[in-house]
Amino acid sequence: MLKKITFHFLVTILLVFPGHAEEIEGWDLFDWMDEALMGAWVLSPADKQLGTDSYKHKAVLPLVGTDATGIGFKLIGRETTIQEDLLPDTMKQMVTMYHCKDIACTTLKATHYCVKQNQPEFIANLEKSTPNRIVFDCDMRTELCQSNEDHVHQIIHELSNGGKHLKSSYLSWEDKKPKKNSSIYHFDRK
Repeated sequence: MLKKITFHFLVTILLVFPGHAEEIEGWDLFDWMDEALMGAWVLSPADKQLGTDSYKHKAVLPLVGTDATGIGFKLIGRETTIQEDLLPDTMKQMVTMYHCKDIACTTLKATHYCVKQNQPEFIANLEKSTPNRIVFDCDMRTELCQSNEDHVHQIIHELSNGGKHLKSSYLSWEDKKPKKNSSIYHFDRK
């Protein structure tokens, strides 16, 4: 009888108080990025560059649909930093460095070295990130992220097709509001 009451009590508790999604930490996101993004990716063909005209830029268009690396990720600094190299060897080449703020990785940070000639700093959005959607928000404690200057304000990497397709969005702000046109690229694993 006690087992039956205990069982019904537990079922009631579970129904009344549904579980919350597991909270992730900086190292979890770093590991997801390491597992999902490492290596070279090519720009998808023009017909797969959905929702964007970024691929039409004169520095980018020659890479579209070719075997040339469009974005690459690698571990550096004794595997404590992820280096993203976007559009390597072009006039639009940019680098983003992803790293933990401290050894406990309480915060995962990023710095984007942009062709806009600025370097916005980011903090991982651990609430919105999943193994297939990695989100970094501009660090509002920094001057650039609070400024009117045109800058990348959010970076989102979205994986699909079993990890073989990557959509990378570099969402820009100017005058403290989102711009209509941002850099969005679609890649396929090389």
